[in-house]
Amino acid sequence: MNFTKTTEQSSKHDNLEKMSVADLLSNINNEDKTVPLAVEKALPQIELLVSKVVEKMKLGGRLFYIGAGTSGRLGIVDASECPPTFGVPFELVNGIIAGGDKAIRRAVENAEDNTTQAWSDLLEHSINENDVVIGIAASGTTPYVIAGLERCNENNITTGCITCNEGSPLALTSQYPVVVVVGPEFVTGSSRMKAGTAQKLVLNMISTATMIQLGKVKGNKMVDMQLSNDKLVDRGVKMIMGEIPISYEKASELLKQHGSVRNAVDNWKNN
Repeated sequence: MNFTKTTEQSSKHDNLEKMSVADLLSNINNEDKTVPLAVEKALPQIELLVSKVVEKMKLGGRLFYIGAGTSGRLGIVDASECPPTFGVPFELVNGIIAGGDKAIRRAVENAEDNTTQAWSDLLEHSINENDVVIGIAASGTTPYVIAGLERCNENNITTGCITCNEGSPLALTSQYPVVVVVGPEFVTGSSRMKAGTAQKLVLNMISTATMIQLGKVKGNKMVDMQLSNDKLVDRGVKMIMGEIPISYEKASELLKQHGSVRNAVDNWKNN
C-alpha cells in the first residue's frame, strides 16, 4: 500500500546543531503550536470514538489501549491516571505495551514487529465483545498494533486508533480511526515530539470526556477522586466546603468518614 508517511518526512528545519539553545527552543515551540489545530480537525472522529466507548462501558465494557514504544507508554499513562482521578476500578481502562511492562522503561528489541503478541496480551484480560480496543501508533504501520486490531475485528470487538498518518494501514484497519496529521517532526522522524503530543491530547479527551459522560465529574469537580495524598485530601475538603456550608474541620471529618467528596456531600444533604 502506498501512502505518505508525513511523520517520517524531512524536518522543515536544518543544521539543528548550529542553532543556539534559544533558537532550538523557539523553533520546537513554534512546531508544537500547530498540534492543537491538527487535533481540532479530528474532533468529529474523536466524538464518534468517545460515544462508542461510553456506549460499551454502559454495557459493562472496558477500554484497552495497545501500542509500542512512545505510543504504548502514553496509553499506559492515560490508563493509570483514570483510577485516582475518577475513582474507577483499575480494570476499567487498561494500557498494554508491546514487550510487556519492562518496555515501559527500556525498548524491547523487535517487540513492535510481533504480529501475534497483542492478541495474546488482550486474551490475558479476557477481552470480550463489550470492550473497546484503541491502537496507538504515530506511523500507523506498527505490526503489533495492526495485528491486534485485526484479531479484535475478527472477534466482533470494537476497535479505534490514534495515528498521525492519513490513509495508514492502522487507520484503515480501525473501525473508529482518529487521524491527527501533524506533519514532519522538528528532528526528522522523532515522533515522540509533535505526534506524541497529539496522541496525549487525544487520550486526555477520550478518557476525560468518557468519564464525564459516565457521571464521574460533578459540576467541574473530581468528586470521586482517590484521596491518595495530603494535597488531594485538602482539595477534597475544600470541594465539600464549596457544596455545603460547614467548617474545614467538619468537612475533613465527613471526608474521612465517607471516603469521597460525592459520598460526603450526598450523605450530609440526605440527613
